[in-house]
Amino acid sequence: MKGIICYYSGSGNTKLACNYINRNISGTEFELYNIVGNDIPSLDKYDIVGFATFTDFWGAPQLFHSFMNKIENVSNKNAFVFNTYGFLSGKTLKHLSGLAKLKGFNVLIGHSLHTPENYPPMRTQNRAYDDAPKPKELEAFEKFISKLDAILDTISSNNQSKEESIKLGFIGNILPAFSRTAAKKDFGEQNVDESACTECGVCAKGCPYDAIQLNPYPVFDHDKCYGCWYCYNHCHVKAIYTPKYNGIGHYSKPGKEFAAKLG
Repeated sequence: MKGIICYYSGSGNTKLACNYINRNISGTEFELYNIVGNDIPSLDKYDIVGFATFTDFWGAPQLFHSFMNKIENVSNKNAFVFNTYGFLSGKTLKHLSGLAKLKGFNVLIGHSLHTPENYPPMRTQNRAYDDAPKPKELEAFEKFISKLDAILDTISSNNQSKEESIKLGFIGNILPAFSRTAAKKDFGEQNVDESACTECGVCAKGCPYDAIQLNPYPVFDHDKCYGCWYCYNHCHVKAIYTPKYNGIGHYSKPGKEFAAKLG
């Protein structure tokens, strides 16, 4: 059995979790495919496809919506959905499942994993959740992986596994996902401290929306920007700032405690 996990990971938390899933699946070899900056993959050769992302304003990020719109239609190809979240998961799992089903996928199972928060405004409000996932949350994650492994064993025996309904908690059901303009409005228009900037280009190379050019300092295209905080989080000299946030709340990669749990 061959599988692929198409993932979007802003700070590395989701990628780390996807690697953990891959290492703990026994009978299927998964390829991890970063959807940022790459072509749309051909899915014909894979027996199962995973779709994984982080929660952005209580739903799936705009970039993942765009990716799903571009992939090829399939006929009942098996899939699973997975998301990470800091404060609340919201409707992300439902979004992923719905997007996959519109493309013809048979969504077998899904899971949401609590991880450290990478959203600077939340981190500055003492909602970093750097101890996530807690023991029960990690146990639930491992049960999900075991269940996925069993499903894959069933499929490899030429038997079709039934779809599971994607269930959300009470809060996830009642809270609406924000519009995509809300993220940019909350972010504001970013600026650069030219006295600190080293012109390294990390922000421009990593921007998932291709909204930054160097000239020689970063120039921001606010019509393309969706306020994902990548440039802010990943500037190693903290030269990029917003009207409300300057030099605080950064999260550029998985913290040591989280990395140790999933390492």
